Amino acid sequence: MTQITISQLLKYKQNKQKFATLTAYDASFSALFFSCGIEVMLVGDSLGMTLQGHDSTLPVTIEDIAYHTRSVKRGAPECFLMADMPFMSYATVSSAYENAAILMRAGANMVKLEGGAFLVETVMGLTQRSVPVCAHLGLTPQAVNVIGGYKIQGRDETSAAKLIQEAIALQNAGAQMLVLECVPTLLAKEVTEKLSIPVIGIGAGKYTDGQILVMHDALGITQGKIPKFAKNFLNESKDIASAIKLYKSEVEAEVYPAEIHSFN
Repeated sequence: MTQITISQLLKYKQNKQKFATLTAYDASFSALFFSCGIEVMLVGDSLGMTLQGHDSTLPVTIEDIAYHTRSVKRGAPECFLMADMPFMSYATVSSAYENAAILMRAGANMVKLEGGAFLVETVMGLTQRSVPVCAHLGLTPQAVNVIGGYKIQGRDETSAAKLIQEAIALQNAGAQMLVLECVPTLLAKEVTEKLSIPVIGIGAGKYTDGQILVMHDALGITQGKIPKFAKNFLNESKDIASAIKLYKSEVEAEVYPAEIHSFN
């Protein structure tokens, strides 16, 4: 199979073909996921909670992300691999350049940054320097201490309008993908329709171009509070591979996420 590219994901959007993505952190799972048809994976800073046992993503370092990026890419060299830029690794434009280079050298095909309009210059600079960028709006876990917890974003008219404006600004700055986390379904639908780039949702309803889940949520091994948008696909499957194939098929058929996994 040939390397999955952003051009292919753009065609999925244009053809209204939904696609499923997952987080991955090692070679074994990335190889399995790819064999099950998961073409896009994310080395998320969620590893701080799922792998390292922290109560947030904040302790994760660029070295952590680079290590797991190398591992995932070895397992699935043809996948389209995004890597999170962890907390404060892009606090300045110059630090963003340096740290993005580390992740691209580790095997990432794109880096993901959390935040809105304040990142326009950073996104533009990275794109001009051949670093593809995925923006991340809505609930941004790195800002948990500012927003006061893991709360739904964009529920009022003012914040919804701001999110739409920031999504357009980030696209205009060069972002080639957008993750929307924990926003109302109809707001996510409006953003998806206004943007020409693929929009991936997590807790953002069924109208986004793609869906992403933390692998632990998809397999029912999350500890503590289970997010509303999570679904344990292993419950209905005989093994992990069957669970991943079920997740993929339900996303493509717009069965998942259902209303019970979404916010109004």
